[in-house]
Amino acid sequence: MGAPRISGLSEFFRAYRRMALRPEPGASVVLKGMFDFSAARQGMVEITDSFALSIKVPAAFPRDLPRVRETGGRIPNDGKHHVNQNDGTLCLGAPVRVLLNLSRNPTLVGFAENCLVPYLYDMSQTLNGGTPFAFGELAHGAIGEFTDYADLLGLKNPEQAKLAITLLGMKKRAANKFPCPCGCGKTLGRCRFNARLRELRQIASRSWFRSLGKT
Repeated sequence: MGAPRISGLSEFFRAYRRMALRPEPGASVVLKGMFDFSAARQGMVEITDSFALSIKVPAAFPRDLPRVRETGGRIPNDGKHHVNQNDGTLCLGAPVRVLLNLSRNPTLVGFAENCLVPYLYDMSQTLNGGTPFAFGELAHGAIGEFTDYADLLGLKNPEQAKLAITLLGMKKRAANKFPCPCGCGKTLGRCRFNARLRELRQIASRSWFRSLGKT
């Protein structure tokens, strides 16, 4: 049985010529090799760099996120460089925000450009003694994630954000009967905030949001 069809795979290989498909037991699609990029931001220097990466792309992509590891030993797994210490994957940001960034172009090239390159730009500058995390400090850990979600959703605190994520893991009919996370006093079904959650329901499954609520 062949690997599942992944949107934008051939375009990814054209854009990142030193990456290649590498079979690996238990993985849907695994891309390995040297990831070359050039990136700049207004008012900041252009950076050209390469990182040895392994990118595992889930069968549910783009409604689930790839897992990326740096395999060349450049990025320390010391709790200070946004590497998940439990499995060595790169922490590209709070998952909902990363998925929203991916939704702007839900292909592998879109993931590379909008999610992976900004992290590597920051990391390259940090490793070379420049200003750390020039694109902004990435959320890290459960507290950081729900703080980021509160900002993303226009809520007041992480507790409200956690309730919003919990409701996204439920069927809409059931979720609409709960108090709205925004604190308006209405049920979710009667509040305008419901439109924001409907937007998020379009980019990921209920089970994906349920997995976030367990963090």
